[in-house]
Amino acid sequence: MSNGRARRAYAPSDGAGSAARRRAYGYGRRAERWAAWWLRLKGYRVLARDFRVPAGEIDLVVRRGGVLALVEVKARSSLDEAARALDARQRRRIERAGAAFLQRRPDLAGMDLRFDMVLLAPGRWPRHMADAWRIG
Repeated sequence: MSNGRARRAYAPSDGAGSAARRRAYGYGRRAERWAAWWLRLKGYRVLARDFRVPAGEIDLVVRRGGVLALVEVKARSSLDEAARALDARQRRRIERAGAAFLQRRPDLAGMDLRFDMVLLAPGRWPRHMADAWRIG
């Protein structure tokens, strides 16, 4: 996990919801791959995917020039629904995970930090929301 490329731990339950959980997990992983592809096309370099610590997780950590962006990926049935899917508790978890990431990568500490979102919906191009929220 030290390189930020740790895989998600997933152990499906034996309950009736496990098939739905597996589908949702796969859908989310595909959405993160699409978002990484989209950001690369925009000139970003992906530094980490699915960075997890006990305090939270970050879907993508990317950089372009002097900007380091912590990116949350949301895939829903519409872009508007995806935009509304991030609540204050999730933002705080991403912010805490970002602090942990910077502790592990002090070489990036001098960069301008930004919190972005990439929204995905079927039949639509991804929408990158740069500076989607600020700490505080």
